[in-house]
Amino acid sequence: MRTRILPKMLNTEVEQYLERNDVIIVPVGTVELHGGFPLDSETVISEAFALKMAEAADGLVLTGLPYFYAGATAMARGTTQVSVREGIDYLGAIARSLLRQGFKRQIYISFHGPAHMTCSPMVRDFFDETGVPILYMDLTMQMMKEAKDLFKSLDAFHAITMAAYDIMGRLEDIPLTTEYFHQEPQTVEQFNGLFGLAYQSGSIGYCFGDQKDHMSTTAVPTEERRRELAEEGRPVIEEIVNRIHMEKVVADMRDLEKFQMEAMEKYPWMPAAYNRGK
Repeated sequence: MRTRILPKMLNTEVEQYLERNDVIIVPVGTVELHGGFPLDSETVISEAFALKMAEAADGLVLTGLPYFYAGATAMARGTTQVSVREGIDYLGAIARSLLRQGFKRQIYISFHGPAHMTCSPMVRDFFDETGVPILYMDLTMQMMKEAKDLFKSLDAFHAITMAAYDIMGRLEDIPLTTEYFHQEPQTVEQFNGLFGLAYQSGSIGYCFGDQKDHMSTTAVPTEERRRELAEEGRPVIEEIVNRIHMEKVVADMRDLEKFQMEAMEKYPWMPAAYNRGK
């Protein structure tokens, strides 16, 4: 294919794709304070993963979704903060459009910790509304579950950010700087007991007390070092995607849809069955 990124495709290319498959991967991002990285770094990481996942699953990628709930970085003037509720509604509208277009196997992914508060309610409500099971995949959870052995140091984490920008053709957007590296604890560390009572920023409202809290960034003094980190991170991204087994994921999604169709026939009072019958 000339490209798998839907906004870069011709309409005829999309329609030709939909004649053989129905998989689309939607990276959900943020624009927020991120140390020495550009504000859209967590968007770009998600987009790079989405592209590699699409290659593995013969899917397309819907890019261009960077403005969602950021969370604790709202104290920074570069952070664009959209409420969780607004994000759910907007993402739901996109999901309904994609379904009308012919994409039944939709996979929403994010590398942003609080993104589950937006994505998970949307996919659950979408099923009750349409009877179509779409998927949310939390990349931070997948990294902890499937790839902890790949991260030998904090630099390995930064390397995948560099690699993501490189995969998306934007490596030069990362500035050469050494001023964002530090080892200071977060100002909110004393409240970790509260934060740990629910998953990923979902327990209590708060903002960081200092811009250094998000985050310490490895020193990137030269173009050579930037390129070295990008080359180090690329195989890490590819290995994480490999361990996710995308071909099985999309096959399981199709099997789950068949299973749910049988359940809806058996239990017509289920919201999904009831709403489909209206």
